[in-house]
Amino acid sequence: MRNLLLTLSFDGSEFHGWQMQKNAITVQQVLSDAIFKASGERVVLHGCSRTDAKVHANMFCVNFKTEGEMTTDAYVGALNYYLPYSIAVKSCRQVDDDFHARYSCRQKEYVYLIWNAKHRNPFYKDRAFHYPYPIDINLMNEAAMSAVGTHDFTSFCASGSEVGSKVRTVYSAKVLREDDFVKFIVCGDGFLYNMVRIMVGSLLEIQGGRLEYKTLKEIIEKKDRLAAGFTAPAEGLYLNRVEY
Repeated sequence: MRNLLLTLSFDGSEFHGWQMQKNAITVQQVLSDAIFKASGERVVLHGCSRTDAKVHANMFCVNFKTEGEMTTDAYVGALNYYLPYSIAVKSCRQVDDDFHARYSCRQKEYVYLIWNAKHRNPFYKDRAFHYPYPIDINLMNEAAMSAVGTHDFTSFCASGSEVGSKVRTVYSAKVLREDDFVKFIVCGDGFLYNMVRIMVGSLLEIQGGRLEYKTLKEIIEKKDRLAAGFTAPAEGLYLNRVEY
């Protein structure tokens, strides 16, 4: 029995997230079917994150155990043959038996992409959030950096989430501009449901003067979802990097 680790990237605009669902097309289901076509095996897939519908991934890791003898290189070629063009397998390698794509993860980095121009960009439809109003990058970046540290992020967790502890550690958070794109880049040991998207919505409202708070830290201290801003749309969010 081998434990294999796949590294993928995918355009999430046509999927209802990673996790398998009864009446929806998900990345996990499509990948599972491709592995069956390639190897004849039905395997249990463990993903590094439960990405939501329309969320993308520049790097997404999946592990599964197999009794088959197909080589790791053969898996890459075969899966890319059977998978739709919206999912690409970048690599496959054998890992320790106790490795788990989700629970062995040490940190994740997300990027939220905002198209900040008056006119829309048809090439980034479903791949960036179009925000046509002025953005104060310096103010937004200063507000973002205040989230660094270990905190109870209840204010940035979607209402109704049943997760136990809402304490997470953010290692870095910044906002930068690249021409008409504004990027929010955040790295941490883990993220709550909708946490990054609520952070983005809050940052946009802070810099626009629509919240009474000036930093994310002030909102964190409230431990109240109602203190934070709106939840930014899913299409701007990318899981960018995973480290083990």
